[in-house]
Amino acid sequence: MNGDTVNQFNTFIAGMLGLFSIVVFLYLIDYAARFLRPVSIVQKVGASGIVVIQSVYAEAITAPHPDEEFRIPTIPGRVVAHAGTSGILLAVDLVGLMELARQFDGMIEIVPQIGDFVAVDEPLFRLHGGIVDADDRQLRGSVALGSERTLEQDPTFAFRILVDVAIKALSPAINDPTTAVLAIDQLHRLLRRVGLHHDRGEEICDTAGKLRLVFLMPQWEDYVHLTCTEIRHFGASSIQIMRRMRSLLENLMQTLPPPRHAVLRQQLVLLDRTIDEHYNFPEDRAIARIPDPQGLGGALGVQADIERATAENEK
Repeated sequence: MNGDTVNQFNTFIAGMLGLFSIVVFLYLIDYAARFLRPVSIVQKVGASGIVVIQSVYAEAITAPHPDEEFRIPTIPGRVVAHAGTSGILLAVDLVGLMELARQFDGMIEIVPQIGDFVAVDEPLFRLHGGIVDADDRQLRGSVALGSERTLEQDPTFAFRILVDVAIKALSPAINDPTTAVLAIDQLHRLLRRVGLHHDRGEEICDTAGKLRLVFLMPQWEDYVHLTCTEIRHFGASSIQIMRRMRSLLENLMQTLPPPRHAVLRQQLVLLDRTIDEHYNFPEDRAIARIPDPQGLGGALGVQADIERATAENEK
């Protein structure tokens, strides 16, 4: 540039860069908005939950169980307490602890579950057999603690997040049962995966079949109660939620093996009692008892049930 002359090439480059920056900025806003939509969040949590379930419950439900009945000693040889900073148990090195127990010819009982808050001086391990001679620092180094739960080894945390999304959507301040149905869709997906996998992970044996590690894990009933109880209470007044919950329970009873059915039947009974308590009109009760994977999206069977309920009410 000299005197009254402006370099047109530099001006053009600056203008193009400015336009490019605006386009990128608008794209990032659109991407963030789509990423933060409830459907995107619950899908990502559901996908992460599937991954952690597969890693934690790697054994299929049809896998054979050891014939030997293991008995855990009631009195440990030694108890190792947590030292350092209090926190939530995030992960455990099961392979390392198994090898340590094998080397010392003993058995390790891990006291807290993944996701439990562990305070200083609370029991962390109960030691049985030769493992009582192990170094406390080596044992404590096999666990990871943090300030908040993660999905690394904690499948129940995925359920907890989705249930929280559902019950927040059902709060009177938000009143968004459709978002709650989206969360139930992912819970349905996770429950089926848990139900098809072996979930008895308390007793872990070495290759010789000798008990080396006791690590408490949530059972099938725990997952069902976690999924259903709070959503049923908070969504009792929503026909949409009642129908979606029934669809979840009936579908799982059709697709999972019989050992899984007892707690599902119990939840169906509770669902019926909830409907009877919250709906005064027989027509509403009839609609609320129709299973619907969309919550309140289809009319199949609705009119017939309403007419039947109306006829019963007129008698």
